[in-house]
Amino acid sequence: MDSFILVFSTFSSEEEAKKISNQVVKARLAACANIVPKVHSIFHWKNELSHEDEVIVLMKTQKKHLKELVLWIQSHHSYELPEVIALPIIGGSEEYLDWIKEETS
Repeated sequence: MDSFILVFSTFSSEEEAKKISNQVVKARLAACANIVPKVHSIFHWKNELSHEDEVIVLMKTQKKHLKELVLWIQSHHSYELPEVIALPIIGGSEEYLDWIKEETS
């Protein structure tokens, strides 16, 4: 089986999430990007406890695109330190995984 991953990142607005998602899918760095609006994040940032409303984007792709996708998100993101995390996809619908491979080849 090819190496498929789920990459997620948070954004400050739905507008930014849509813009970056559209661009990474168009560039074939991700087969699909799901935008999940209105999450509330709690974290320490610069020695202060922060509470922020954010948007999560879930992107399905192949592991071979991870480095380029991370660099692309970092260079276009509004945050000083954007969250970009990848998780392995260990299985699923073979037809769907084939579609991811086709869309990101």
